[in-house]
Amino acid sequence: MGGLAFSGYMHPWIAIGLLVAFLMLSIQSYLATHTLGEFRLSFWRFGPTELRLLLVAGNLALLWKPRVHLLGEYYKLFDVGGAIGLAGMAVMLVFFTGQNGLRLYRDEKVAQ
Repeated sequence: MGGLAFSGYMHPWIAIGLLVAFLMLSIQSYLATHTLGEFRLSFWRFGPTELRLLLVAGNLALLWKPRVHLLGEYYKLFDVGGAIGLAGMAVMLVFFTGQNGLRLYRDEKVAQ
């Protein structure tokens, strides 16, 4: 993310947001491993390999068209892609955190 932030192809705040979202997903995965005993490397069939393929496609598209026209304005290609990725990771984080929290709640035996 540091390389993207300093490259000029992505706004630094979007790169920082992606880094924070990635770290939060990692923490969520580590907590699920510790509490539930299951390790997830991929979320909704989107894992490290798919991310690498998406970055390869983005780099190839960057050679052809570094700016995209969206809603009447021009934006950097990686800013748009980063914003979409950030939104997707935020949705994954909320969904899987809620799912794991509900699972832990149901598994908890309450003494009466």
